[in-house]
Amino acid sequence: MKLKSGWVRRAFYSWILVCTLGGLYGFWRMSIHACEQRKESLISMCDERARMLQDQFNVSMNHIQAMSILIKTFHHNMNPSAIDQSTFARYTERTSFERPLTSGVAYAVRVLHSQREQFEKQQGWTIKKMDTLQQSLVQEEYAPVIFAQDTIAHVISLDVLSGKANRENVLRARESGKGVLTAPFRLLKTNRLGVILTFAVYKRNLPSNATLDQRIQATDGYLGGVFDVESLVEKLLQQLASEKAVVVNVYDTTNSTHPIVMYGSNISGDSFSHVSTLNFGDPLRKHEMHCRFKQKLPWPWLAFNTSVGGFIICVLLGYIFYATCNRVVKAEEDRDKMTELKKRAEAADIAKSQFLATVSHEIRTPMNGVLGMLHMLMDTDLDVTQQEYVRTAQGSGKALVSLINEVLDQAKIEAGKLELEASLFDLRAVLDDILSLFSEKSQGKGIELAAYVSDEIPELLIGDAGRFRQIITNLMGNSIKFTEKGHIYVTVHLVEDVVHSIQIDKELGMENVNTLSLSGFPVADSRRSWEGFKAFSQVGPIGSFSSSVTDVINLIVSVEDTGEGIPLEAQSRIFTPFMQVGPSVSRRHGGTGIGLSISKCLVGLMNGQIGFVSIPKIGSTFTFTALFTNSTDCKIQQLNNNNSHSNPPSSEFQGMTALIIDPRSVRAKVCGYHIQRLGIRIELVSDLAQGLSTITEGNQIINMVLIEQEEWDRDSAMSSRFVDGASRVGVPPKLFILVNSNGWTSGIGNPTVIIKPLRASMLAASLQRAMGVTCRNGELPSLSVGHLLGGKKILIVDDNVVNRTVAAGALKKYGADVVCVSSGKEAISKLKPPHEFDACFMDIQMPEMDGFEATKKIREMERCAKREGFVDNLSKWDVPILAMTADVIQATHEECVRCGMDGYVSKPFEAEQLYREVSRFFHS
Repeated sequence: MKLKSGWVRRAFYSWILVCTLGGLYGFWRMSIHACEQRKESLISMCDERARMLQDQFNVSMNHIQAMSILIKTFHHNMNPSAIDQSTFARYTERTSFERPLTSGVAYAVRVLHSQREQFEKQQGWTIKKMDTLQQSLVQEEYAPVIFAQDTIAHVISLDVLSGKANRENVLRARESGKGVLTAPFRLLKTNRLGVILTFAVYKRNLPSNATLDQRIQATDGYLGGVFDVESLVEKLLQQLASEKAVVVNVYDTTNSTHPIVMYGSNISGDSFSHVSTLNFGDPLRKHEMHCRFKQKLPWPWLAFNTSVGGFIICVLLGYIFYATCNRVVKAEEDRDKMTELKKRAEAADIAKSQFLATVSHEIRTPMNGVLGMLHMLMDTDLDVTQQEYVRTAQGSGKALVSLINEVLDQAKIEAGKLELEASLFDLRAVLDDILSLFSEKSQGKGIELAAYVSDEIPELLIGDAGRFRQIITNLMGNSIKFTEKGHIYVTVHLVEDVVHSIQIDKELGMENVNTLSLSGFPVADSRRSWEGFKAFSQVGPIGSFSSSVTDVINLIVSVEDTGEGIPLEAQSRIFTPFMQVGPSVSRRHGGTGIGLSISKCLVGLMNGQIGFVSIPKIGSTFTFTALFTNSTDCKIQQLNNNNSHSNPPSSEFQGMTALIIDPRSVRAKVCGYHIQRLGIRIELVSDLAQGLSTITEGNQIINMVLIEQEEWDRDSAMSSRFVDGASRVGVPPKLFILVNSNGWTSGIGNPTVIIKPLRASMLAASLQRAMGVTCRNGELPSLSVGHLLGGKKILIVDDNVVNRTVAAGALKKYGADVVCVSSGKEAISKLKPPHEFDACFMDIQMPEMDGFEATKKIREMERCAKREGFVDNLSKWDVPILAMTADVIQATHEECVRCGMDGYVSKPFEAEQLYREVSRFFHS
C-alpha cells in the first residue's frame, strides 16, 4: 500500500491525542494510587499508635491491680501493717518503670463516719475535701488517701468520695470489682488533663456473683493510678520516628455528642483522618484515637513525572514512526520524481542522440564531399600554388572533423556510452603514424620530435588502437601548440621496468639525479607526474606483476615537452571539460579545451591513470598508464594486411652495421631504436673523432654513419677530416646527417640529409634510396595501387550525388568496377539474386527506404534464395554490405550489426579507408 503524506500526518495527530489522554489517565490512576497508599499508611500508623498506647495502658493497669493485692495482704491482713507511707513511696518509685503510663499511684482507705475521729487521731491529720482542700463534711463514709507515690504526695488526706465525679467512679469500682476510669479532668499540680484508674481492695476474695452489699461490706479501700494523658501520649509518640508527620488526638467519647479531648488539637493541613478505637478495660468509658497527617497531600510528582515521561516517550515513538513514514513517503515521492526524471532524461538522451546523429550527419555529409573532392583534386595536375591551396583546405576540413569528433566523444562520455574495442595492433606503427601527423608542424618550428618504445614491449598488442592513438595525439597536440623550442619526446615502457629502475636508483642513492634531456633543455621531472599511481604505490618486490606470468601488458607512456608550462593556478582544473588555461591561450592557440578531459576518461576505460608535472617556462610532462593484452599467437601477416603503409621492409638491411654519432645519449638511443627496427646493428659514439677511429681502426665493416647535425656543424675542420678518413676505407660507409627542419645544406662532402622525426618506414625508404638497396623482387617499392581491387564489382548506394562520386572515385583508384544507385529500392533491385556484385557500400539515411530496411530486405531475399535451392551460387549472392554514414554514435553501429550489415565506414572517409574495409572480404 502506498503511504500518503496527509494520512501519515492525521495518524500522528491522532497518536498525540491518544498519548495525551493516556498521560492524563495514567496521572489520575497514579494519583489515586498515591492517595490510597497515603491512607493505608495513615491507618497503619494510627492503628500502631493506638495498639501501643492500649498495650502499655493494660500493662500499667495490671500492675496497679497487682498492687491492690499487695496492699490487701501486707496492710489489711497484717497487724500491725507492714506498709506505711515511706514504704509505699519507695516501692512505687522503684516499680514505676512497670507502669509506663502512670504519673502516680495512691491508696485511699474506707473509713466510716464512726471511725473518723479515731482515724484522724491515728493519722495525725484531718480528712479534707478534694475540691476545697478543707475539712471534709460529715457523711456516712470517707475514702481518704493514706499512701501516695511521691509524685502525687499532695493528695494524702484528701477524701476521694468528696467529689461527685470521683465518688461515682469509686463507688462504681467497688460495685463492679474491676478497674474503673474517671472522665478526663485537670490534675491539681500540673493542670494537665488526666484520668484515674480505680480498683477496689476487698478484705477477702469475693465470688464473681457477689451482691452489692457483700462488696460494700468487704471493701477495705481503693487503689488508684493517675494517668497524665498528654504526657503519656507525647512520650509514646517520641518513641516513633515519624511522630512529626502525624497529628494524633485522643478523645473520650463516652458522651458521643460532646467528646472530650484528652490529647492533641484539631490543627492539621490534611482533611483525611483515621479513627482507631482504644479499649482501656472500662466498658462504660469509650476512647478513640484520631490521626491525620500534618501536611496536606503533596503534589504527586511521581505520578506527574511518570505520566509526562510516558507522554514524551509515547510522542517520541509516534514521531519516530511519523518521521519514518515521512521518509518512506518522501522516498516514494523521490522515487516517483526520479522515475519521471529518468524518463525525461532518457527521452532527452534519445533526443540528444538523435540531435547529435542529425547534426553529425548533416555536417559530415558535405564534409565528405569537400574532403573527397579535394583528395581527387590532388590527383590532378596542379601547380605548386594550387597544391598549397588544396592542402590548406584539406587541413581546415580535417580540423573541423576532428572538432566534431571531440564533441561527440564528450557527449558519449557524459552519457556513459563510450566503449573500447579490442583489436590487434602494432604499437610502434601507431607511434610512427602519430609522428608523421605532427612532423610538418615540428619541422616548421624547428623543434625535436621523437618517440621511443622499450624493447621489452611485444610487437603486437590487443586493445583499442584508435583510442590509444587519440590519447597520445591529444597530448602531443597540446605540446606542439605550446612548445617553440627544444623538443617533444614520447616514451613507452613496461610499468615493471620503470619500477625496477626506480628501485635501483634508490639503492644507489640516485633518485634525485637529473638526467640529460633529448635536446639539452631542462625538463620537468617525469617521476613526479606519476606520484600516487596505484601501479607504483601497490607494487611489492620486483616482478610482482611481471608480464611473464600473465597476458596483461601494463604500459606507462610519457609525453615530455620543453614548452611554456602550465601556470600553477590553472593546474588544478587542467582536466576539466571546456576549460582553458586562459582566454589569451584560446585566442593564440585555439582548441575547445576538452582534449585532456576525453583523454582522462579514455585512460580510465583502459584501467589506467593519468597525471602530469609542469613547471612554468620549463615545460610539462604528461604520463598515463594503460592495460593491454599480449597476443603472441597472432600472425604478423594480418597486421601487414591492415597496416601495410606503416610496416617498413627490414629484411634488406639484415647484417648491416650503422654507426651513430651523437653527443646526447638520449637522442642517440632514439636513433638506435629506429635503426634496430630495420634489423641493423648499431655502434654508438659521442663525437666525430671517436667515430673516425671506429671506422678506420675497427674490426667490423660500418655500412652507414648517421651523424647529428649539432655534432656535424660544431667543427667544420673535424668534419672535413672525418669525410677524408671515411673515404679511404676499403668500403666507404654512406654518410647521413639527421636534421630537424628543411633547408639545411652541407659544404663538406655530400652526405644524405634525413629530416626528423625518425620513423621506421621513412628511415627505410631514405636508406634504400641512398644506398641503392632493392626489395626482395629486385625493384624499389612500387606505389601503384590500381590493381588491388581489380576484377571486383562494387555497388555504391547513396542519395547524395557528391558522396556517390567521391566513393566511386576512391574505389576506382584501386581498380574496382563501381556501380552507383541513389535509393534503397534500387539497391534491392540490383542485389536480387542472381547478381554479380562482390560488395556493397550503403548509406543509412536515405529517403523512402533507409539503409537498415534495405539491408533487412536484401538479407531476406538471400534467405529465400537458400530455401529455394540455389545453394551452388549462395556464396556469391551473400554479398558483404558495409554501412557508409555520417552517424558515428554507438546506437547506429549496434543497429548496423542487428540488421545484418558486415562493416561500418564513417564519413568523411578516405580512399584508403574504403579499401581497407572492403579488402577484408576478398581472399584472392
